[in-house]
Parts: sequence; structure tokens; C-alpha cells
Amino acid sequence: MTTVLATYNIKGGVGKTSTAVNLAYLAAQDGHRVLLWDLDPQAAATYLFRVKPKVHGGADGLMHRRFGVTNLVKATDHERLDLLPADFSYRHLDLTLDGFKRPTRRLAKVLKPLRGDYDFIFLDCPPSISLVSESVFEAADALLVPVIPATLSSRTFAQLAELAAGDQDGRIGTRIFAFFSMVQVSKELHRTVMARLRSMHSVTMLGAAIPSSDDVEAMGEERDPVSIFAPDSIAAMSYKALWMDIQKRLSRPGLERPGAPA
Repeated sequence: MTTVLATYNIKGGVGKTSTAVNLAYLAAQDGHRVLLWDLDPQAAATYLFRVKPKVHGGADGLMHRRFGVTNLVKATDHERLDLLPADFSYRHLDLTLDGFKRPTRRLAKVLKPLRGDYDFIFLDCPPSISLVSESVFEAADALLVPVIPATLSSRTFAQLAELAAGDQDGRIGTRIFAFFSMVQVSKELHRTVMARLRSMHSVTMLGAAIPSSDDVEAMGEERDPVSIFAPDSIAAMSYKALWMDIQKRLSRPGLERPGAPA
């Protein structure tokens, strides 16, 4: 059974791509068959995996399934880890989706032929509240939400939690696995916000946190996951702890989507 995990936040610059890249790599290292779909037209994940940011037919061809999606997948340098690259045409993905009768179900339909090939599919999402966002909510089994422990980020997280919970039309909500990102424990504000959010969202917040780290920033130069070029670093160990935490949550019984039938 394939599990679809989306790294998502309304805000940009919170560590979504670095999380997607590192977790996808760790999942593959565990022996799983993994696909990462870079949905962000900025193509950061595609760049980090050393793949050209180009999809034959662009967003329109992909969403209309004019070409077999399996033919668009690229291998990475890492065993068992493949990439569906970004394309600059993804900047118009909202407009493309809006042309379908049931636009929020389209991403899930595009992913359907890939489900038999992979154990985990990671979606690296652009920061937005849009049709793309709602489509991700429909397609994903859970959202992985990095939260910077600062006041404005915590307000954004509250908005996201309400948005993902479901709408008045009865749409099934999406599970959220939130975690702190870019943490500086030396800052009193970070410690205060972390304690408050963990108290308010004890079920949603994961225990693991990702520090603010030069090693994470160095991914852009190294073009590799942290565990490859800095395997003994705090950042590498933090991503491993996060991946272990996510797996525990996924295996825990009774974690069906909110509102889903038992």
C-alpha cells in the first residue's frame, strides 16, 4: 500500500523542500521504493537531486494525462529513489486544475498509476492557499508541516490546521504531522512558542525538531541530502529522528483521516 506524504505550509522559507529531500532519501535508505514529486515551479528539490526541471507536455499535459506519468519519472543518484521533476509551467497549475469538473481530485488521479510502483510518495508543495493546495489535501494521506517557532508562523499554522480539517461540504479532512523547523534553542522566544504550541496541539505536533543549521543550508552547494555529506551532524540525526517519529505515527492504529469512515 502506498503512503502519500506532502510537505506543505502556507508560508515559504520554512524548510519544506529540505524536509522532503531528506525524508525521501531516508525512506529509500530503509529499503522502501520512493518517489518525490516536485510540485514547486521554483524546482528546488529537482535541483538538489541534479535533475533537469522539465516535464514533457508541461503541467497541462501532465494533468490531462496525455503522456504516461510513469514515462515522466526520472531516476536520481540514490537507489530506490525516483523524482517526478518540477516544471516552470507549474506556476499555472491552478488555472489548469480549474478546467476540470472535479479539480481537487486531479492530483490523486495523476498519482494513481504510480501507486503500485512505490511504497512512499512525497509531494514537495509550493507555499500557497489555492486549488493546488486543496488538491494536495485530497491526494495526501498526511501533511508534513514545518513550523518555525515564532509568533507569525504559529498563527499561520493555526490557519492551516483549520483549513485542512475539512469544509462545510463534508470534504474529508487531512491528517497533519507538524514539527518545529529552523529551531534556535538559544532563543527564549523559540522555547516559549514551542512549549505553547506543543501544549495546544499535543496530538498534532511531533516530538522531533529540525535545528537551524549550516549543514541544512549547505544542501544547496552539496546538492545532496544532509545524511550523505554530514552524516554525524545534529541536522542529519534530527531528520532521522523526524522520520522515525513519522513512521510511528503512520503505524499507530486509529489514525484514519478526520471524518473518514471507520
